[in-house]
Amino acid sequence: MTGGYAGKLLRVDLSAGECRTTPLPDESVLREYIGGIGLGMWIILNETPEGLNATDPEAPFLMMTGPLTGTAAPSSSNLAIVSLNYDTPFAVATGHSHGYWAAYLKHAGYDGVVVTGRAEKPVYLWIDDDKVEIRDAANVWGQNTRDTERLIKRELGDEENISVACIGPAGEAMLHGASVKNDRNHGAHKGSVGAVMGSKLLKAVAVRGTGVVPLADRKTFVDVTETWQDAITAERGPGEGTDGVGALLKDGGVTRLYSYIGEESMVGCKNLTDPEWGQGYADRFVEAAANDWAVTPKESYNCTIACAYDATINTGKFAGFTASMCGGGENIEGAAAMVGIEDAGEALALTDYFDSMGIDSSVGGALMGMAFELYNRQLLSSKDTGGLDLTWGNFDAAMTLLDQMCTGEGFGGEVLAKGLKESARILGPAAEACVIHIRGGGINMHDWRPAWSVLLGQIVAGAGVCWQGPGVDAWTTEPDLGYTEFGTPFEVEGKPEAVAKTQIKKLWEATLGICWFAAWGVKGVMEYSTQAMALATGWEDFDFDEAMAIGERMVNLQRVIAVKRGFKPEDEFDVSDRLLEAPTVGKAAGKTIKPHLKAMVHEYYDHMGWDKATGRPTADTLARVGLAGTI
Repeated sequence: MTGGYAGKLLRVDLSAGECRTTPLPDESVLREYIGGIGLGMWIILNETPEGLNATDPEAPFLMMTGPLTGTAAPSSSNLAIVSLNYDTPFAVATGHSHGYWAAYLKHAGYDGVVVTGRAEKPVYLWIDDDKVEIRDAANVWGQNTRDTERLIKRELGDEENISVACIGPAGEAMLHGASVKNDRNHGAHKGSVGAVMGSKLLKAVAVRGTGVVPLADRKTFVDVTETWQDAITAERGPGEGTDGVGALLKDGGVTRLYSYIGEESMVGCKNLTDPEWGQGYADRFVEAAANDWAVTPKESYNCTIACAYDATINTGKFAGFTASMCGGGENIEGAAAMVGIEDAGEALALTDYFDSMGIDSSVGGALMGMAFELYNRQLLSSKDTGGLDLTWGNFDAAMTLLDQMCTGEGFGGEVLAKGLKESARILGPAAEACVIHIRGGGINMHDWRPAWSVLLGQIVAGAGVCWQGPGVDAWTTEPDLGYTEFGTPFEVEGKPEAVAKTQIKKLWEATLGICWFAAWGVKGVMEYSTQAMALATGWEDFDFDEAMAIGERMVNLQRVIAVKRGFKPEDEFDVSDRLLEAPTVGKAAGKTIKPHLKAMVHEYYDHMGWDKATGRPTADTLARVGLAGTI
């Protein structure tokens, strides 16, 4: 078998209660689709019957690794969850998580798990090297994600060497935004993959692996990946671009960096109505992290970035409480800033509660932010909310709403649990005007109106709204693509091209099985990643051009799946009004992408080789990227 791969997939039919292994596709397929989202989407394309919805029993749910997962490559921890998209029905879903789960699966001898069917009762899957069991999950069904991990590890008798990926009450309830959580601090969210997992009555997948990933040239591979590791945190010289995101988020994620988001008016707060308040929120968070909390960075497999962190609160009403957080800022904005939480301790506790219930705060927060805004504008009353006081900053009301969404009770369960577009429709035109979504999915929760290339990238993302083609307006640049300076946020010129190029690069990286933070903005990463690929697999001629061709194939494959499942040209512009409004204050005051959006999307199509009238890849493009005849 080609190095870098375990050589087989674990296939689980929950309806039949059967598990079996199958070999990976032949090497020609692997070289075109690699692994991770690439091989996952290839399986979706070739094995999903037409007309299925994401939660139909026959719809596959995939947990995929890449050829670098579980190796000495930096942050080689990526779990790619691939399914049909629950939020945007024509799209594929590609959620990503880190921690240890994917590396342990690879060490157990599998490149991925393909789950179909629906169990008769709640179950979990136990993978222990080559031993696989479908086990009763009655004792953990209804438990939150933290307790589910703990109880399963205890039941299996090993709390040190097992990783558990699981859903919480949100996934059991098949909520939009439901996540798959693992290793406490990590989770895959986009496309509501937790709802897809929950629809199969699959509570968790636990894995322990003791093997080693085969490599074609192990010694040279280690040398290259050590150089790559050093580059992640290397300081840049003049004209070399900004630091990569891995360096920016090292040792505790946004606990050090969050003021930048506030200064740039990008905090997603109060349903995107008050960026000035958002700057204060960011400052309070950073101050509390420095002075009031004990912050412990939590690394993933072979990770020196350690952007995830545990934070123990030392003061106030939550003194002694420890929250387990991922490294980015979207979670603390979606869960807390979106409803105007003032106290940093409350923000931390509420965010942790979102994670423990297994719901993406970018969706849950957008739902709550919409309701809070309507209430504060006196367009909802306490009678409408079942007696809940949704005044900005009401921590207890936010906690209650989240509980209601998961139980199906009260205002949260009867209205907000329906998802972003449907709950807004129920609440009426004012809600439809302020709900924040793109094609029914929750944005990565920052306010992207001051960063037009990021916003454009969210709009054209092929797996439903997600981090896919960020351009170079915010966070970092991409020196390997020729971008060593930030773009001017409100200039149209160059943004569609930057989105297309960064999208292609990112989707190449999403096939490898590494964390994006080990690659995003890292100078030289294209050389390191392609060398690592060649040394792992033995494909000695693998190079930059082939890597970018793979990334381009992935972007087109997403669009092929969308077209086959009913994408229409107008779907590209199914964007909430709020995201197209000009803020009245902050860095983007008086500025909106709206009058430029159609032209920017069409220029993006030009760069991708897609037809402007239909949004489809042209026949020439499909032939060039190896997808001829797929639509």
